[in-house]
Amino acid sequence: MYPTPYVKFLTHFHGTRDYFECHEVLEEYWKEVDPKNRSSIWVLFIQTAVCMYHYRRDNKKGADTLIKRCILRAESGLSEIEELGVDAESYLEHLNRIKSDLQEDLPYHSWNFPLKDLYLRQEVQQMCLDWGVAYGSPSDLDNAQLVYKHKLRNKQT
Repeated sequence: MYPTPYVKFLTHFHGTRDYFECHEVLEEYWKEVDPKNRSSIWVLFIQTAVCMYHYRRDNKKGADTLIKRCILRAESGLSEIEELGVDAESYLEHLNRIKSDLQEDLPYHSWNFPLKDLYLRQEVQQMCLDWGVAYGSPSDLDNAQLVYKHKLRNKQT
């Protein structure tokens, strides 16, 4: 029912908390199905993951820039968000809460997309089980490979 890359994106977001991989998986899909459309719903979700990646590694300026873009795009795309099994109003509330937390200089915290489609949630939970990760567990902030993945990946190449 939903594209496999989208389910993988959500599994990374809710399970591995690997926001860098969220970006990688969904960007590849976006380039296949809606290339160059910067207002694509896929770009919104990619930017949400990148925002969380920046926030978690304490790049609050980068996170703040992205969260503002995400909020603007989400406000104009509520029906598209709903079509992807997400409670759009709750999702927008999450984005606004993140914006507020950033402005108040509060620390990062993990959250889940508010999945309203039970089939989609079950599919993501099953993929988490298959991958050996817990659905909805918080990010391991002590895991440098997770928190600073792009920097560490660039040093290995």
